[in-house]
Amino acid sequence: MAERRTALKAAAEPDFLQFNDLACEAVGGTVIFATDEWFAPAANLLKREPPQFVASAFTEFGKWMDGWESRRKRIPGHDWCIVQLGVPGLIYGIDVDTSFFTGNHSPFVSIQASCLDEKPPFTLEGDRTGMAASDSQLAAVAKLRSEAWPELVSLSQLKPGYADCCHNYFKVNLNHRVTHLRLNMFPDGGIARLRVYGVGQRDWSTVPSDKDVDLVALTNGGVCLGYSDAHFGHPRNMIGLGRAVNMADGWETARRLDRPKQLEVDQRGILQVPGWEWAVFRLSHPGIISSIEVDTNHFKGNFPDSCRIEACSLTAEEEAEGIRSKWNSGKWQVLLPPQKLRQHHIHLYSRADLTLSTPVTHVRLIISPDGGVSRLRLWGRPTPIATAPANGKRAVSKL
Repeated sequence: MAERRTALKAAAEPDFLQFNDLACEAVGGTVIFATDEWFAPAANLLKREPPQFVASAFTEFGKWMDGWESRRKRIPGHDWCIVQLGVPGLIYGIDVDTSFFTGNHSPFVSIQASCLDEKPPFTLEGDRTGMAASDSQLAAVAKLRSEAWPELVSLSQLKPGYADCCHNYFKVNLNHRVTHLRLNMFPDGGIARLRVYGVGQRDWSTVPSDKDVDLVALTNGGVCLGYSDAHFGHPRNMIGLGRAVNMADGWETARRLDRPKQLEVDQRGILQVPGWEWAVFRLSHPGIISSIEVDTNHFKGNFPDSCRIEACSLTAEEEAEGIRSKWNSGKWQVLLPPQKLRQHHIHLYSRADLTLSTPVTHVRLIISPDGGVSRLRLWGRPTPIATAPANGKRAVSKL
């Protein structure tokens, strides 16, 4: 494989950032309770977009902030909120982002977690700037006994929201499915974003054996385990919900520097270039893939010329070796031969287009020479877990 040198990962970035954000509003995450939202509502914590700062922006309650900010507390206690994950699953790390909260960030934080059998019958709606929890809301949330939930993050000091220290990363060690979090601020203040990185867990016993499901969807437990380049957009975006909202909501690489000065094509019109880009995914469940969707929505002047997809079945040990080797080794087989792609288009491939009909656990999407893909769907039927594949019921391999 022709490789291009990639930029070094920032030394401070933990490995768990590779996983999916299970709390993001884009996957259905919501804040269902908050003690106080005077300056800025807690719903902002789960926005997809990075925090912004507008120096001239004010509301009738004070400075507008793109995050959750409570009033300066003058009564006993501390502020806290309850987050309902959009995708229940295993959590491996958390980013408490204090961006732009520089004289008003929360000094300390802790995070608790629970797996609730049923969703609580209450939520928060509308713009809650300037509001605090009512007596009835406090009584309803008290029934959850969230103060007794197990701790994911013990009492920890937060750094202020300057660019070089705003990301407060916490590694999590809890091998249990989580549906809800309690975020505690001590005693008050502001937090811009809460990112909850993990892998979804679905109850596969409820899925009919004759029903095709998207085996790579993040809502089902698919996860990206590696990629060659993600200069403009991370490949995990491709397994998100719905169609992409814009180019940022997809995987996009830089332009390869080893492209020939004069481009040529073969008899099928596919560019003949020496290099390509790739992204590896673990499926949510071993299965037989019967149809594929590759969507280049929004990518009009920067879509890939072609793509192909490879697949294999790996044990947990083989997956770990693939991660260590940056996926330079493996037992990949062609699932979808090279296909010419079009701009801003949904490409559908049926069983007749595929060359593999055996159960697989991992796939590798390869684009040539570079460009952007907004969504990848791999439709198929789950197959029984015979041995101990990498996506069995166990802790996820470390990246």
